[in-house]
Amino acid sequence: MAQLTFGNVQENVTTRDEFPLEKARQVLADETIAVIGYGVQGPGQALNLRDNGFNVIVGQRKPSESYQKALADGWEEGKNLFGIEEALERATIICYLLSDAGQIQLWETVKKHLTPGKALYFSHGFGITYREQTGIVPPAEVDVILVAPKGSGTSLRRLFVAGQGLNSSYAIHQDATGRAQERVLALGIGVGSGYLFETTFEKEVYSDLTGERGILMGALAGVMEAQYDLLRRKGHSPSEAFNETVEELTQSLIVLVAENGMDWMYANCSTTAQRGALDWRHKFRKATEPVFEALYESVASGKEAQVVIEANQHPDYRRRLEAELAEIQKSEMWQAGAQVRKLRPKQ
Repeated sequence: MAQLTFGNVQENVTTRDEFPLEKARQVLADETIAVIGYGVQGPGQALNLRDNGFNVIVGQRKPSESYQKALADGWEEGKNLFGIEEALERATIICYLLSDAGQIQLWETVKKHLTPGKALYFSHGFGITYREQTGIVPPAEVDVILVAPKGSGTSLRRLFVAGQGLNSSYAIHQDATGRAQERVLALGIGVGSGYLFETTFEKEVYSDLTGERGILMGALAGVMEAQYDLLRRKGHSPSEAFNETVEELTQSLIVLVAENGMDWMYANCSTTAQRGALDWRHKFRKATEPVFEALYESVASGKEAQVVIEANQHPDYRRRLEAELAEIQKSEMWQAGAQVRKLRPKQ
């Protein structure tokens, strides 16, 4: 295990060099890993584990679209694709990758199969951290562990296929067997992590919910909409407004940030852009700090969890969700985006 040092702060990280794939296979040689759920994270993690040589099976409700997707991905019924209860029975490690709402609904079924020595694996700290609201309290005789890839299951799979990796956090909530550490690291390497950094279930969900509602999705969408709408009100065309708001960011500048950092991106832009960005950066930071403070408090208090739980319990939640997503898709900005993407040069 290596350490990263940031001033007075030290972090434990594990790389593929320190915990190679062959070691991960040895650690999990006698395990049957059941991936329960084949929606967002399930396909990427299951396929990566399978391709890395682990004994992995998929448990999914039949009939369902996800079951058909699993068949299309090469899982074979009765061999490594089963109904949920049969997969739970066969498993020594249960990868609980249903949605947070789905985990609440299925918990009593899963709990029946958590016999001593098994491991319960999550990729999100929601169910355990907010256990008073979710009712998810595992028995004391099982390991409870977490590997949370820092991106979508689609990204995890794409990077794996490209021979790369997606960084993940890992945590141990309960070590009943004395093997939780090696199990979680082996699983982290097996699902295709670039490197693994240590956290807790609570910190994972607090940072994750803040990030999703903040800079990764909520803030990003909101700020883009505000700038696009401003440019359109000032007489700029949809193409110009979209390119200056979205296309240049996603196709050019964010790539430079990913390569070498924000300072390097600034250094590779015009002096006019540098000066203005350096000045206005502080204004945007000051304006948004209170919003992020309120957001984090809402997450830490459990308010955001309650909103999610209650929304998913509403009988027409799916219809409402689709209507909200359609509102984004049908907006002028993202209609402009659809046209702009068609004009990108073909590779």
